[in-house]
Amino acid sequence: MGVAVRVIPCLDVDAGRVVKGVNFKELRDAGDPVEMAAVYDAEGADELTFLDVTASSGERATMVDVVRRTAEQVFIPLTVGGGIRTPDDVDRMLRAGADKVSVNTAAIARPELLGEMARRFGSQCIVLSVDARRVVDGPPTPSTFEVTTHGGRTGTGIDAVEWAARGQELGVGEILLNSMDADGTRAGFDLELIEKVRRVVDVPVIASGGAGALEHFPPAVRAGADAVLAASVFHFGQLRIGEVKDVLRADHVEIR
Repeated sequence: MGVAVRVIPCLDVDAGRVVKGVNFKELRDAGDPVEMAAVYDAEGADELTFLDVTASSGERATMVDVVRRTAEQVFIPLTVGGGIRTPDDVDRMLRAGADKVSVNTAAIARPELLGEMARRFGSQCIVLSVDARRVVDGPPTPSTFEVTTHGGRTGTGIDAVEWAARGQELGVGEILLNSMDADGTRAGFDLELIEKVRRVVDVPVIASGGAGALEHFPPAVRAGADAVLAASVFHFGQLRIGEVKDVLRADHVEIR
């Protein structure tokens, strides 16, 4: 493996505040994304992902401010997703200090958007976020996984593995692969999904969904993940970034 594996905490941000609870004793304000980002930076996170879950587009400007304040204090790469619909949205986030922007629903509606963004800003800035689940009802897709929208509630019938490959063809620099089946279960990453996507893309794959214990991380890397992402297990201090790196190191994985 040439490239070091990255460990990435993900923060859900709603109207400029971290949601889904955070339980760090050393924080004065557990709702402030900038303060949380600084803690993760100090703990050795390789990157950070902010997911803007704000429903109203009127609040989107708040996220730009969060990104700007974070980028001023934290020097690890920052990816921002949620509500990114146009190249101008990407431009706004990159100017505020984000290193990468992840795109999800807007690309499903119009795949050419990914190519437009990659050409304008460079592939390395554009991440395709794929919310995948096994097909439960309806005709199975070739890979048995489909792309979903609305947090995994709505199936699209689009094959998730083919969609990841298409994203790479269109020019994205990375795939954020979210298993909606594993999400929140803490039962481990979806290794079959990671393996299937790994076979069809050369760009880095970030595995997301299902992290619950230290022993879950090495199998995800063996299945083909270039980075591992988690949220609640980090926010509640069940696992620390350093512990994840130690267990990967013990498994002879090269980390940063």
